[in-house]
Amino acid sequence: MASVNKVILVGNLGRDPETRYNPEGGAITNVSVATTDTWKDKASGEKQERTEWHRVVFFNRLAEIAGEYLKKGSQVYIEGSLRTRKWQDKEGQERTTTEIVADRMQMLGSRAGQGDAAAREAGGERGGEREGKPAAKKPAGQFADMDDDIPF
Repeated sequence: MASVNKVILVGNLGRDPETRYNPEGGAITNVSVATTDTWKDKASGEKQERTEWHRVVFFNRLAEIAGEYLKKGSQVYIEGSLRTRKWQDKEGQERTTTEIVADRMQMLGSRAGQGDAAAREAGGERGGEREGKPAAKKPAGQFADMDDDIPF
């Protein structure tokens, strides 16, 4: 039987990223992302809101990019998978945490132009945006409008 472990988040960072390096030199960046659901209460008619906080971890080059470009309040799109870890704290208590291990990140919001380069390096490149510019759309032309330098 097949299984899927896929998480997609669009939210805002609650604090600046924390980046550290493992003994092999690979970067590890942790962030907290808030997602908020809003709805209208049927009984009272008042607007209701619930914010959920998600622990997200980035590794290697994506961690370096997240640490450099993300800031508290940044809106971000993240894809990854859920992972649960267990460890013992300083007092010897066994602790458990569930976090999202990100494998794709795209900066959103008003400073998206700054984040586009980071997202491309992080695997978020989409066809036609290789230079950071949207692909130019040419109007459909006639057969006679075709260039003479066709390579075949």
